[in-house]
Amino acid sequence: MSSSDRTCCGVVEEARIRAHDRRANKPQPWIVLKLAVGLTLALIAYTSYVYVGIFCKDMIVKNESALGSLTTGIVFLVVFCFLLLMVLWSYFAVVTTSPGYPAEFIEKTVLERPQTPPALEQQPATVSDTRGMSFELMPPAADLSNHAPALSNSGSTIPVIPPTVPAATKQAKAFHYQGSTPGEAHIANVPAGPESLHVPGAVPHSTHENFHNPNLDASSMFLRRPSTTPILAPEYRFCTKDKIIKPPRTHHCRACGTCVLKYDHHCPWVGHCVGAYNHKFFVNFVQWASILSFWMFATVLGLNIKSRSRSPAPAINPQHIVLLALTALFGLFCFLMFLTQVQLIMLNQTTVESLAFRSMQEREQDNLAHMYHWYACGAKKRARKRWDKEWGRIGKEGNLWWLGSRRANWESVMGKNVWWWFLPVGRGLEDGVNFPTNPRFDKLGRWRRRREWPSDLQ
Repeated sequence: MSSSDRTCCGVVEEARIRAHDRRANKPQPWIVLKLAVGLTLALIAYTSYVYVGIFCKDMIVKNESALGSLTTGIVFLVVFCFLLLMVLWSYFAVVTTSPGYPAEFIEKTVLERPQTPPALEQQPATVSDTRGMSFELMPPAADLSNHAPALSNSGSTIPVIPPTVPAATKQAKAFHYQGSTPGEAHIANVPAGPESLHVPGAVPHSTHENFHNPNLDASSMFLRRPSTTPILAPEYRFCTKDKIIKPPRTHHCRACGTCVLKYDHHCPWVGHCVGAYNHKFFVNFVQWASILSFWMFATVLGLNIKSRSRSPAPAINPQHIVLLALTALFGLFCFLMFLTQVQLIMLNQTTVESLAFRSMQEREQDNLAHMYHWYACGAKKRARKRWDKEWGRIGKEGNLWWLGSRRANWESVMGKNVWWWFLPVGRGLEDGVNFPTNPRFDKLGRWRRRREWPSDLQ
């Protein structure tokens, strides 16, 4: 921008964008990451003081303001101590256990950046397109001859170079980069092998006036077209920040400033990310935290209500009201988080991956709204069934990491030992680096039609 073209608003906007980019590319300070941990411990300490030092103590020492008997106070105190121990134990486990940082054991990779071929510039990608970009129209430019082992798996697991491989195999690698998304390299020109799935070309978009044209079949205008992006190709897993080829399901966390194995989400309450190695402990923590919160809320509220029937009724302690408010909010938050995590684990999805499935479902909802009138619920349901018959369900057969059953998905994170499901010990069946893949996908991670599945799955 020349000096004559600059305006006050333009300079301010440019400075704002630059400041935003600097903050986005810089990890948060250590004190900021751990601040919420101190707040969580302070919350636990205060609620424990009110429950033990005021609520239970009044009953045990038989004060006039006691809301129950001596036996009630002792029983409530014992139960509370057990639940508090489980909360602190699981919280300590999730805070002190690293989620897994691949940059610590994966060698950095050199990435070449040639100019973008003109063919790519003629294919704009739109987020609202259910089909994604056509794979066949992407010109081959990346040389994957040196990375055959990474693409030659049988569809069962995704091999990743471990930190202890021989030195002969740990040589600098070079790829051709095309794309500009911050933090992730999106390289569209990956050559398809002879075994790759043939995906039909792009379907031209219909104009708005054709949506309700009686001479046009709506099902021929809108079809389920999953993304044809080869997400398991090494180029698509390159991180421009850490300069590594990420293992599958790994994502770069801006807050932590590094890639995280099987990234679920960044949780400020534990001071870092929830990933491959501490996911189980996070589930244990929200499980026991919700139980403890509801126990405190129910016992304090119940005895306060019961004391209203006595004459004269004791005065309500203001700290009991504060305790009820805190435990209700914290318990509801942890309980909803626990239910969400249980649902995602049984589907073998992370929080980030679930957003992609939700986005695809929302785009299909938009397509159905264009295909049929709002009151044609039966027609929409039949269209979904046709799509599911052709492809399978989005969250299950259409999930690259679906292991075949909810029990297998659950055990992959929580372990086979039933006691481990409740105690913050042990670990799941995953190593955070290699993951079995759904045989309904090809070797590059692209969803295939039902007729192209293995015969025993059709």
